[in-house]
Amino acid sequence: MSKKKKIKNSKDKTVRSINNNIRSSVRKLNPILKTIVGKKVDLAMRNLEFSEKRISRDIKKTISSAVANAENNFQYDIDKLIVKEAYCGKKIVMKRFRPRAKGRAAPILKPYSSVTIILSELKKMESHGSKS
Repeated sequence: MSKKKKIKNSKDKTVRSINNNIRSSVRKLNPILKTIVGKKVDLAMRNLEFSEKRISRDIKKTISSAVANAENNFQYDIDKLIVKEAYCGKKIVMKRFRPRAKGRAAPILKPYSSVTIILSELKKMESHGSKS
């Protein structure tokens, strides 16, 4: 019944930020998160800035929190950070009811989600030749 602890390598340079209780469904969050994975942080922030989705503001806050963690806790260079992973998970579903015709009631489900953003530092690839 004991849980095994994960041992992180010192070579693995990742920073994460978790935003719990975002008032949106996983189905609406996933397409936005898939667009920012693998991009540089400033490019991902710019894409979220001009996104028409309401929830992109909360994702942008989570990324900026992860950038602040990387800068303050680990002294990473902000210009070299990329979004390594971005995923979301289900949380609680708040249930409300609306009155309908003939004395019936219809449920309204208000889902909540959690967003996790993992950043890593981009390493320069050394070239072993030149293209001409």
